[in-house]
Amino acid sequence: MAHITLAEAARWCGGRVEEQYAHITFCGASNDSRTIAPGQLFVALVGVRDGNDFIPAAFQKGAAAVLTSRENADYPAIVVDDPRIALGQIAAALRQKIGMKVVGVTGSVGKSTTKEMIAAVLQGDFIVSKTPANFNNDLGMPMAILAMEEDTQVAVLEMGMSHFGEISYLSKIATPDLAVITNIGTMHMENLGSRQGILQAKLEMLDGMAPTAPICLFGDDEYLWSGRDRIHHPVVWFGVQNSASSVRAEAVAQQQGLSFVVRAGERSFPVELPLEGVHFVSDALAAISVGLALGVEPQRMASRLSRFRNMAGRQEIFEAKAVTIINDSYNAGPESMAAALRVLGNRTGRRIAALGDMLELGPCSKDAHYEVGRLAADHADWLLAYGPDAANMCQGALDAGMPRDKVIHFDDRQQLADQLRQICRPGDVLLFKGSRGMHMELAMEQFLEG
Repeated sequence: MAHITLAEAARWCGGRVEEQYAHITFCGASNDSRTIAPGQLFVALVGVRDGNDFIPAAFQKGAAAVLTSRENADYPAIVVDDPRIALGQIAAALRQKIGMKVVGVTGSVGKSTTKEMIAAVLQGDFIVSKTPANFNNDLGMPMAILAMEEDTQVAVLEMGMSHFGEISYLSKIATPDLAVITNIGTMHMENLGSRQGILQAKLEMLDGMAPTAPICLFGDDEYLWSGRDRIHHPVVWFGVQNSASSVRAEAVAQQQGLSFVVRAGERSFPVELPLEGVHFVSDALAAISVGLALGVEPQRMASRLSRFRNMAGRQEIFEAKAVTIINDSYNAGPESMAAALRVLGNRTGRRIAALGDMLELGPCSKDAHYEVGRLAADHADWLLAYGPDAANMCQGALDAGMPRDKVIHFDDRQQLADQLRQICRPGDVLLFKGSRGMHMELAMEQFLEG
């Protein structure tokens, strides 16, 4: 991890530091005084609560210094007008100092899995760092950069957003050498108004990129394809259906695992993934597109993908209490809900969907939840739905013919878990999925603990 002096960081962000503290170094940063690690920089944000009130607690945990808007000569500090902006400036400068290549990843669905796959196909040819789970916003991504090792050769940085301007800000910090947009879905419709608005927000990835820097786009996505005239960068299209894609998958099959053949120009090679669901093909193609652009041999990529393990909460499949658990609780939108239900539907045994609300869908929320309910009727034997919007899932399932006694709505997560324990029996398959804010992983834990 890079060690940065306060003098150096202050120069990068235009801050002020007392001369007596200028030589002090920090490595990494955190805005949480409860979990800050010794030697890190404490970022004292002013929001609902004033981070400056937690400076003493941060130093008790071993913080090396503080990034703050409050003048105080009693402790090592970099004083700035806005700690949030200064954190981004420090991260941007460190990214340039390390000199690593940066792969930026965004999209409505699958960006976390794609980020993990990209890191997997590159690791071994390069020293790779990547953003951890949930570190994809204006605080998390800069902190992830500050936590990277100084010998990093390629950084894979996930960029999320819920409003216009957020990816533009992140892209200007990261200045990607190569980027990926997985798709244009419906998540964050509440703030962005339409899928065209979501496309506009995702294309902000280009704002921090050099004009010659390439971008990899999913050719099967109608919004990305229709927006191609707005993109003046070199484009690598990947996909299954679009014949114009230069990196394509053919002969897709789901048996014990997921298999397909990649065709990229004159090259052709088989790939096998230890995953369920054809929606993972596009994620793998994105990773392969990046690998090809960076000169990784196809056979190495295929070998690495054959051993791929996704991050926690992303289609973790395991046995417990004599049932099969599909933990896909990390996040959810209409597209990923549909994909997860198809995976459930392909399983044998009684299939039980424990689903939570999908958040930030705005005016399309009611219809989106209703349609997920209709899909649940096709792919599940039971629907247990949690959250105020999930009532529309239940109505969709009932209207699609799911028996009324197999459709239950809950306002309490513990009650859902209790009901699951009553109805589950050996051989059942149980899916947990919902938006991050619904914490369906807690429902899973409550079910398993009972």
